Amino acid sequence: MSRSDRELVDDALAHLAALKRHLERGDLDDETVADAVSLRLAAAIEAVSQASDGYRERTFGTDWKVIWATRNRIAHGYAYIDLAIIRDTVEQDLPEFEDKLRRSVRTTDG
Repeated sequence: MSRSDRELVDDALAHLAALKRHLERGDLDDETVADAVSLRLAAAIEAVSQASDGYRERTFGTDWKVIWATRNRIAHGYAYIDLAIIRDTVEQDLPEFEDKLRRSVRTTDG
């Protein structure tokens, strides 16, 4: 059974909420927090990756390639994840990513 774009966006938003809770416990200098934030960021992007191509195109346009590349850096970083990339992503890119997800939900809700 395939899941709707809305369900996948809701999953992504739930991962982002968990990411924020992790950051409330400490900053990215704490290895455990950094790992948890990285995991939730990758999971949020992964959820969106399962949405329809049309959804991703409408919501993120050409930025999707960069977003997916960030997920790949996390998922395939193995023993080393560049925390500077995670920090920059969380501080600079995450607000826009979340905003686009939330706007897309409002658009589909009417």
